[in-house]
Amino acid sequence: MLNIVLLEPEIPQNTGNIARTCAAVGARLHLIRPLGFEINNAKLKRAGMDYWFHLDISFYDGIDDFFSKNPNSELYCFTKKASKCYTDVSYGDNVYFIFGKESCGLPEDFIEKHKENALRIPMRTGLRSLNQSNSVAIATYEYFRQKGFEGMQQSYK
Repeated sequence: MLNIVLLEPEIPQNTGNIARTCAAVGARLHLIRPLGFEINNAKLKRAGMDYWFHLDISFYDGIDDFFSKNPNSELYCFTKKASKCYTDVSYGDNVYFIFGKESCGLPEDFIEKHKENALRIPMRTGLRSLNQSNSVAIATYEYFRQKGFEGMQQSYK
């Protein structure tokens, strides 16, 4: 199972788009507080469309709460500060992809602690970052590509 973890997300539209992606592929969404918005935010709901009832979502009161409820998780940190590419990894069956705040990414000490599983999505030199929801979609579909898109409709019927 793929688990998408957002550490202190700030932009409701990004979280809504990510929720929609998670619903579309059957990934679990984990939101670590504090959130930069209220969960009933109209922009959040609009971005997620009518997919919310298809979503498996969990909330945590900080990173320690997340780790206490998900011990020994196979965690991959997505950051522009990593040297390993997200396509260079053979993902297990139950993984957690963690993404940091839109404004500053994951904390430096967190990246350092998990540097063996820190991954980047390549982009041109001199650019700051990709949109968070796009990054989640890129990583998510690589995971499912490696799994042969199991359980997904692969042609229009």
